[in-house]
Amino acid sequence: MIKFHPSEEHLFHYVTGDLTPAMLMMVGTHVDMCSQCQRNVQHIEETMAQKLFGQRQLPEEFAAANDSFDGDEMLAQILAQPQQQPRDLSQQFASELVLEGKRFQLPGTLARNHHRIGQWHKLLGQMWRAPVQVGGKDVLTFIYMAENTRVPEHTHKGNEATLVVNGVFNDETSDYRDGDFVFLDGSVKHTPETRHEDCLTLSALDAPMHFTSGVSRLLNPFSSLFFK
Repeated sequence: MIKFHPSEEHLFHYVTGDLTPAMLMMVGTHVDMCSQCQRNVQHIEETMAQKLFGQRQLPEEFAAANDSFDGDEMLAQILAQPQQQPRDLSQQFASELVLEGKRFQLPGTLARNHHRIGQWHKLLGQMWRAPVQVGGKDVLTFIYMAENTRVPEHTHKGNEATLVVNGVFNDETSDYRDGDFVFLDGSVKHTPETRHEDCLTLSALDAPMHFTSGVSRLLNPFSSLFFK
């Protein structure tokens, strides 16, 4: 069961397309995996459609996110979009990711963007990373942690969003499993680790991580390994 979800504001801006490319893919992949957020997105879409055509006001829970929303501009953009050619339905997307002899099923959003996944590189210990090229300033990365792997205690100079694609990892606060979406800012220190199971995550950073404990602070000059 998924315990951690994007905020209502994240979902609202996902519907309106106002997130960064990296966060659009992060939230979209979570929605693929989460029936609760699928219902929430449908509700937002229906509410936005009604507002666009003047039938109702946005409810209070979307008030803060609505400050930057221009319904007239969105409607104009929709009407101005060129007619798309029919898509070749015979095209098959890569629905699996293969690493170290393991196969991971990719949710729809990631499967459609499989061509954006770069080469895998080994990091510290039993960790691997692969960049996902989506444009924008944020860095979107697959991180794979074999079982019994720990990332030294760290915080971030900006925000960190992590989505568990497969497996489980823990930190000082909780355990995170398939579909869990965790959004942290620079005020949080944590030590992600795997115990008896490996974990594949998708991570979006808008600034490098900063190691905060003991000798791991010596790694800070190399933190760009996680942010490029």
